[in-house]
Amino acid sequence: DDSLARLEDYFKDKVKFIASKQNNGFAAGNNQALRQATGKYQLLLNSDTIVWQDTLQDIHDYMEKHTDVGACGCRVLLEDGELDKACKRSFPNVKNSFFRLFHIPTKSKDDNYNLIDLPDDEVYEIDCLTGAFMFMRKEALDEAGLLDETFFMYGEDIDLCYRIKNAGWKIIYYGESKITHLKGASSKKQKNKLIYEFYRAMYIYYKKHHAGESSFIVNIIVYIGIAVLCCLKLILNFFKKKD
Repeated sequence: DDSLARLEDYFKDKVKFIASKQNNGFAAGNNQALRQATGKYQLLLNSDTIVWQDTLQDIHDYMEKHTDVGACGCRVLLEDGELDKACKRSFPNVKNSFFRLFHIPTKSKDDNYNLIDLPDDEVYEIDCLTGAFMFMRKEALDEAGLLDETFFMYGEDIDLCYRIKNAGWKIIYYGESKITHLKGASSKKQKNKLIYEFYRAMYIYYKKHHAGESSFIVNIIVYIGIAVLCCLKLILNFFKKKD
């Protein structure tokens, strides 16, 4: 259709549009823009989000005052007003993934993947933000590198935060500002692909950041576990569709 031409005409010189012939995934799509961006800060922002008033200004001001921060996220609310737990996380590992998978309560905050014990409306350092809203310092991104295009969707935000933090920068959750994320609005009809890509991302992330420090046996168990979980989810989704 003529939607691109109409948008370009409406925004004129205020917005630069990059038209892709096909969907190459979240990482590849955003990298197209990041490679051309020259500003001091760059923002990953999902298309199905609503940015609340002053959010961008507040986070920009915070980054200006705290020059050791490489990336900053905000409080992300779902359509029903509940917190999107993905906006403040620890890095996934074998231990916290096991606890999360089997819904096992943990005694230590260090064993939690979703940092649900931390206040939603405060500011503190964490490991991982969501790619739905990630306000980044270009200097930090230049050091860490762009999004890993091996990931199609899911996991690329965790991987990027991991590399930014390893480069010596802080990752900050700024809970005083917020956005609303109409999560999955553009992909609800592709459930099987979402399931596959979720577990594929899990495999890629583990292999990239943890396989080298784990034994051969542990790696095999993890890989088999990921494959089995993916198959089970796909089977459950198949029967759910029939119902």
